[in-house]
Amino acid sequence: MIHEFSPFDGALLIDKPSGPTSHDVVDAIRRQFGIKKVGHCGTLDPNATGLLIIVLGRGTKLSEKLMSDDKVYEGTIKFGETTNSYDADGELVASLPVPPMTLDQLNEAATPFVGDLMQTPPMVSAVKIKGVPLYKLARKGMEVEREARLIHIYNFHFSAYAEPIAHFRLACTKGTYVRSIAHDLGQKLGCGAHLATLRRVISGKFDVANSIGLDQALSLTPRDLEKHVLPFLKLASA
Repeated sequence: MIHEFSPFDGALLIDKPSGPTSHDVVDAIRRQFGIKKVGHCGTLDPNATGLLIIVLGRGTKLSEKLMSDDKVYEGTIKFGETTNSYDADGELVASLPVPPMTLDQLNEAATPFVGDLMQTPPMVSAVKIKGVPLYKLARKGMEVEREARLIHIYNFHFSAYAEPIAHFRLACTKGTYVRSIAHDLGQKLGCGAHLATLRRVISGKFDVANSIGLDQALSLTPRDLEKHVLPFLKLASA
């Protein structure tokens, strides 16, 4: 028996603002439009912004496929300050002077990060150990052994530097912790660093330029929202 697709079987490209979790965005869309099945493809930390693919209805069946796509991020790294979460959300654990660096020297230091890397997830992350998210253990002051994962960095380039802030663009495989890259680079340079801001600009074949803001999406009528839904069959062939 062939079931016809509804206009809400597909995906929405949302430009996530800083503040809400990815799950908050899912909940808001589910509640506002009364759609039973809503999910997202690839978590963005609360402070991160940019492309969040929201799958709707039967589009949720494609979440694994869409989640496995490569990603491109832009953001800033602050040198001289190390945090326990490797980003601006965490507690400051070390502060050191930043050595004089040029943009070329920064890019030279970034070069070894390009290629295959074994990356250990940060303690402040949603990765689960025996069913418990790491961040819950971290809140109790616990540090547990984490299994390193193979990731691939296609490109990591700095475009501007005004001490202590550097602007970068990074292309990588799914599951990459960009804040871990920022932290590791800071350790390598001897002054420490953390991820100050992060924006996802590309996921697979989808670009944040074609997304709509969360507030805009929530202000639409269901009929107007339909115009922004990428249909199931288009997604399946992407």
